[in-house]
This record gives sequence, structure tokens and C-alpha cells, in this order.
Amino acid sequence: MSLLYWVYLTNAVLLIVHEIDSAYWKEWELFRLLEGISFFLLVNLPLVALILHGLTEISSGSTLGTILSTLLALGGLFAFTVHTYLIRKGNDQFKTTTSQAILVATLTTSLVQLFLTLKSQ
Repeated sequence: MSLLYWVYLTNAVLLIVHEIDSAYWKEWELFRLLEGISFFLLVNLPLVALILHGLTEISSGSTLGTILSTLLALGGLFAFTVHTYLIRKGNDQFKTTTSQAILVATLTTSLVQLFLTLKSQ
């Protein structure tokens, strides 16, 4: 397996764990999604499936794998940026040491993944 495969896997795990953490913090309230936990879970079903499918595409070296790897890395950068912004605005969610560590690890892994993905082109 390539280095990109392992970095993708690491980032996928971090982002899925972040989504578990997001359920704890009731992220749908943070973003004012009226549908609540049901909608949150329904949105995450295809997202997690797509993230996991991306791993198989990375393994095969397909163009779709490159696209999904880029999207996953950008998703990690987005998660870190949005939550950092919201914390600085005074929101109390995602301020635990564990939540912060997951976000920082996601940032770092996403940057490495994006670099490796672009380099593989």
C-alpha cells in the first residue's frame, strides 16, 4: 500500500471520529439545522460510505480516488477552519482537549494528504 493510502485512512478515521464528536456536541444546533440528529445521521450515512469507498479507489490508483482524496483533505481543512473560527467567536463546543487534538490532527493529516494527492498527479 502506498503512503497516500495510509494517510487517507488516517484522515478518514479522524474525520469519522470528529463526526462522532460532532454528535456529542449537537453540531446541528451549532449550524442551526432544524432537523436535528435525524438529519445529521442521514447526511453522515452517504458521507461515511463515500469516504470508505475512496479508500478502495486510492488502492486502485483511479482518477476517482484522486478526486475523493482531494475532497477528503479539503473537508478536513474545512472542519478545522470552521471549528476554529466558531471557537474564537465564543462557542463552547469542541473545546475539550480531545476535540482540539482531533481537529489539529485532522489539519495536519489533511495538509499531508493534499500534498501527496497533488504530487501523485
